[in-house]
Amino acid sequence: MTLADQPSDLLTDKAVGCVAGAAVGDALGGATEGWTPEQIVDRYGGPVEGIVPPYNEDWRNARPIAPYHKGDGHITDDTLMTHALIRVYEKVRGHLGAYAMAEHLVPELMGERRWIPELEAEALPLQRIFLAEKWIVARLHYGHVDPREAGVGNIVNCGAAMYVAPVGIVNAADPDAAYAEAIDLTGAHQSSYGREAAGVMAAAVAEAMRPDATVDSVVAACLRLAKDGTRAAIEAVCETAQGIGHWDGSFAALRAAVRPYDTVADTYRDQGLGARRPSRVHSIEELPLALAFLVVAKGDFRDTVLGGVNYGRDADSIASMGGAIAGALGGLAAVPQEWTTRVAEASRTDLVTPGRAIAQVARQVHADDRARRRTHESAFAALVDGPGAGA
Repeated sequence: MTLADQPSDLLTDKAVGCVAGAAVGDALGGATEGWTPEQIVDRYGGPVEGIVPPYNEDWRNARPIAPYHKGDGHITDDTLMTHALIRVYEKVRGHLGAYAMAEHLVPELMGERRWIPELEAEALPLQRIFLAEKWIVARLHYGHVDPREAGVGNIVNCGAAMYVAPVGIVNAADPDAAYAEAIDLTGAHQSSYGREAAGVMAAAVAEAMRPDATVDSVVAACLRLAKDGTRAAIEAVCETAQGIGHWDGSFAALRAAVRPYDTVADTYRDQGLGARRPSRVHSIEELPLALAFLVVAKGDFRDTVLGGVNYGRDADSIASMGGAIAGALGGLAAVPQEWTTRVAEASRTDLVTPGRAIAQVARQVHADDRARRRTHESAFAALVDGPGAGA
């Protein structure tokens, strides 16, 4: 990153911090995804403090179902999807709903080869993303399902929440609008508490974009908007986090707080029949944990991300969500430059330009929203007070 990369205004600074911060958290967490804190310490000789090699040295063959080069600063599908959504916003230049998923995101996933760091090759994003995200293409492109209902029946997981931060940027400082837009958009991808988490994650970013936002205001916005098990999980985990001074040593208490709401067992890859199924009393684990590490770290980017990285389980998504929120709170300067530079180089991916692009979209969307509000106010005033009243 050079001096030219430094944003010149607060909106752009926070947007770039959010998008780059999400990518950095994703890349650091990729190496530890799926493992326990104890296994992570054994593998790396202590807690992970930055970019590390893959957990499995023979990463091509260790897990045939996922022959991906995680670690070494490589971004994963979380960032691939986030950047794809930003490109959709650049095309539409307006708010997105479920139909935009069908009309624009599907072509992004299956229409153009891009560099995929974990595959060390150019490929379609569709060839890397997880089954729950391949669902978007299967249902919308091949199944011709109504986009507003296409998420029904999918694996209920964090797949929508992991890439929805751009919705929060477009609705900067308006968490209610971000929540509503994300719920509409991700109806084409997820249902139940997976969709709810996407709405709350977008709201968290929108609140973090506010100039005077704090960790407390972000959590408060999430609790105000979240429903059912998602709200209960966030409340329980963040209450536990309030009494913890550092992420190191926090994992057992935080896992105990989220366990009643999480359908994914303590043995992360050994799931029962109730896992990832619709429910009003359950929640994904990743968003509550990202918020918890934000609380423990008091908003500090480095410790928010490292908490997620060393927690393990779905570490890349936890660290990416935490990094997005902390990056939006603190701006680009909050994201350690050595991490940003190394991840960008290792992934052969520009981490700054997408944040600048979504900030530009946010400006245009806000201007269009304001014009529509003024037109509506004038029309409503004429209804109430007579013609010419709103002029």
